[in-house]
Amino acid sequence: SFQGGIRVPSYTASKHGVAGLTKLLANEWAAKGINVNAVAPGYIETNNTEALRADPDRNAAILARIPAGRWGEASDIAGAAVYLCTPAASYVHGAILNVDGGWLAR
Repeated sequence: SFQGGIRVPSYTASKHGVAGLTKLLANEWAAKGINVNAVAPGYIETNNTEALRADPDRNAAILARIPAGRWGEASDIAGAAVYLCTPAASYVHGAILNVDGGWLAR
């Protein structure tokens, strides 16, 4: 979560910690030819989000805020990860790629 959350300070802090470490390591390792980037997923269909998806009201509220209008799938994350592992991303260092259906773009 790159947004502040209510009642989830440890979760929010851990996500920001990953972002900070990504940028720190990218700066330290880029000169060695090592790319360090991160993928920041939005709401993805997983066991962790099953209860949210099963609750009609919460599911509708979440979907209303995702410009793509759907929950993400594991393949959405995989595509981003594959890109970051290809030569096409050889000059990408310290990026945090949001794979969130446009959630953070609103």
